[in-house]
Amino acid sequence: MKFEKSQDAIDRLTPEQRRVTQQSGTERPFTGEYNDNKAPGIYVDIVSGEPLFASTDKFDSGTGWPSFTKPIVPANVNEVRDGTHGMVRTEVRSAHADSHLGHVFPDGPPDKGGLRYCINSACLRFIPRDALEVEGYGDYLDQVKEA
Repeated sequence: MKFEKSQDAIDRLTPEQRRVTQQSGTERPFTGEYNDNKAPGIYVDIVSGEPLFASTDKFDSGTGWPSFTKPIVPANVNEVRDGTHGMVRTEVRSAHADSHLGHVFPDGPPDKGGLRYCINSACLRFIPRDALEVEGYGDYLDQVKEA
């Protein structure tokens, strides 16, 4: 499967998805579609389809955004210094589409590596475990626990 950013994919984005992914926006806390999602599956970039996170690594951080302990494929996630808003943070962007995803912080579960990938729902598309094969993501079945 080839993952890339295309104008066609950008044109299909909602205004909120475009604001978040293309303009480094942030959705309001507790408003994102996947904040409370507990279904087994994977989360892919809404623009390119590249696999980003697995439900197995998702946890409730109480922050209002989906939070993960690690990427499903580390090479698909770039970490970049972000000095906006008077803070120094580490921004997370998808490798193939260069979509803004969110930020990573060192306050995640210590027993899972200590990182919290705080990700905007607007940049994600969720693929349920039962649909992974059909959608071409069968290689990730072993990384997603059944419900």
